[in-house]
Amino acid sequence: MTESLIEIPARRGKAAFVAAGQIVTVINTHGEQVVDTWAFNRADLGEFMSNEHTRAHSLHLAPKPGDVLRTNKRRPILTLTEDTSGGIHDTLIAACDRYRYAFLGVEDYHDNCTDNLFAGMRELGLVPAEVPSPLNLFMNIPWTAEGTLGFAAPPRPVPGSYVRLRAEMDLVIAFSACPQDILPINGKAGKPVEAHFTITEGQTTVGATA
Repeated sequence: MTESLIEIPARRGKAAFVAAGQIVTVINTHGEQVVDTWAFNRADLGEFMSNEHTRAHSLHLAPKPGDVLRTNKRRPILTLTEDTSGGIHDTLIAACDRYRYAFLGVEDYHDNCTDNLFAGMRELGLVPAEVPSPLNLFMNIPWTAEGTLGFAAPPRPVPGSYVRLRAEMDLVIAFSACPQDILPINGKAGKPVEAHFTITEGQTTVGATA
C-alpha cells in the first residue's frame, strides 16, 4: 500500500498522535533539512523525550539504530530502528527561538522552532508545558576531542533518506522544519525547505495527508 506523506512545511511545525507500536518515518525529502523532533506522553505532556536522560542510558551523543530514546522519567518513548541518512544528528543544541535570532543579528521577527512546536501542538488542541531540548534530526554539529562544537552543512546530503522510529507508548510527536537561514545547518545555500513523515502500522498507513 502506498504510504501517505504528511508534510512538515518549510519553516513551520507539524504534530500528530501516534499509538504504541506504530512506526514514524521522518524523511529528509531534499537531503539537507534539519528536523527538530519532540515526543510527549499522550496522557501526560509533562513527560517527554529527553536527550540528557537518553544519553545516560545509550552512552551515545547521537542516537544509533537500536537505541531506546527515553523520557524525563527514564521510560522508553521511541526506539530508533532504522537510519539511512548517515547518522548525522544532534542532541546538544536547544531549539532556536526569537532570542537566538536576536543574538544572530535579526531585528524583526524570525520563524523559529520554539514557536513551530507550539503551533504544531495547537493544531491538535494541545499546549506543551515547556520546550524540551529537541532531537535535531539531520543536523550536523561536529565536535572535537577538546570539546569544541561547530555548526556545519550536512556532509553527505541524501535526498529521500530517512529515520524510522517505533513508538513505545501512546504519544504526541512534533516536528519543526528548522527555519535557520543564517548558519549553514540547512545547507550552504541557507534555504530551509519542507520535509515529510509517515505513520504506519504493519502495512497499513494511519497518517493522513497534511
